[in-house]
Amino acid sequence: MTAAPEQIDVLDEAREQVLERGVGLTEAQVLKVLELPEERIPDLLALAHEVRERWCGPEVEVEGIVSLKTGGCPEDCHFCSQSGQFPSPVRSAWLDIPGLVRAARQTRDTGATEFCIVAAVRGPDKRLLSQVRDGIKAIRADGNDIQIACSLGMLTQEQVDELVAMGVHRYNHNLETARSHFPEVVTTHSWEERWDTLRMIRDAGMEVCCGGIIGMGETLAQRAEFAVQLAELEPDEVPLNFLIPNPGTPYENYPVVEGAEALRTVGAFRLALPRTILRFAGGRELTFGDLGAKQGMLGGINAIIVGNYLTNLGRPAQQDLDMLEELSMPIKALSQTL
Repeated sequence: MTAAPEQIDVLDEAREQVLERGVGLTEAQVLKVLELPEERIPDLLALAHEVRERWCGPEVEVEGIVSLKTGGCPEDCHFCSQSGQFPSPVRSAWLDIPGLVRAARQTRDTGATEFCIVAAVRGPDKRLLSQVRDGIKAIRADGNDIQIACSLGMLTQEQVDELVAMGVHRYNHNLETARSHFPEVVTTHSWEERWDTLRMIRDAGMEVCCGGIIGMGETLAQRAEFAVQLAELEPDEVPLNFLIPNPGTPYENYPVVEGAEALRTVGAFRLALPRTILRFAGGRELTFGDLGAKQGMLGGINAIIVGNYLTNLGRPAQQDLDMLEELSMPIKALSQTL
């Protein structure tokens, strides 16, 4: 009887393929990483950190976000407390221009290089785009040269062109989850509609920020699917969120993603996206705690949102800045991002 060929270790494959050649893992390989036993997590994180250092460098990009229009969204994204379809405690509200300027100034003062203006809408109407335009003008008039990103939902080509003319640097529009799982998460629009907006953003020359949320009932196979779908898009940035089971949403009783599972996910996404900004976003405090956050920063993460996350509280910005200093991770300078 012929002996079965010895199975190649997926981390050995990744070292040659991703670290040495900069080629992201396939869907099957990502799934193998997500299925690694817990005792292999330190090896995974060490390799992911090497990949991040080689293909992205040592710097960390720091970003702050603010909600220009909160709540009252007509879409039924099951994770979102801002949907008007669910009995969550969040109510519709607008931030005025002076408030937006203050938030941008406070974000710049933390050392952040990116400021993202977010609105809970299906897509922007004329009123919202006018407020964004006036807000950007006021931020610049305040002497603030921070880079400005937007997250305003699905766009038309005309709206994409307007944002480019305003000087918007990067646009965030998350795919949220794998294409095969999306209909379980959202029913009022399709994954393909989101993909079309992202393609228009890319074609217009804006940077693409696109990620999603881990822990919405997807299988490990669907997480692997999601990672390679993001890689196909070639986004400049991928924010990794971990589900916060917000009261009043359909996911309010979902379990929080455990730390070991989340760290596997961080490492796997880094190996699928070796050249991409991989950002810690919402839910990391709940999922990781302080120790896990440091492990994530040493396991492939190279960007972080400081402060609060729209309707959820984050850590004080100074705690994250202190963590980066403790880890000897330099913050990306604004002049280098212009």
